[in-house]
Amino acid sequence: MPFEFLSDEQIARYGRFPEEPSPAELEQFFRLDRAALDALASKRRPATMLGWAVQWGTVRMLGVFLTEDPLVVPSGAVAFVAEQLDLDPACLADYGRRPKTAYEHAWEIRELLGYRRLRRM
Repeated sequence: MPFEFLSDEQIARYGRFPEEPSPAELEQFFRLDRAALDALASKRRPATMLGWAVQWGTVRMLGVFLTEDPLVVPSGAVAFVAEQLDLDPACLADYGRRPKTAYEHAWEIRELLGYRRLRRM
């Protein structure tokens, strides 16, 4: 099995936020840079903008996208990103209305960051 080197606890934590990110982690992973802000210029709805930006920070921090449930993000991270975009954090609730949006954003962010999909053996 590919997960034999991980403990049960590590497997359970994979792809999840264990707690609220620290201020240093918010700055490191969720501070929007010029490339992210430029990519956000094509987004029209507040929920779409905030959802994209939260996904961008999530993959940088966790190393995975939360495409199945992109709203499972600590409120502090959402508030930090929303403040940068001058948006109400509550608008993120509308992000999941169209499930394919989270996947499209993941593909876009993956290309922007130069990430590659892992291939299964």
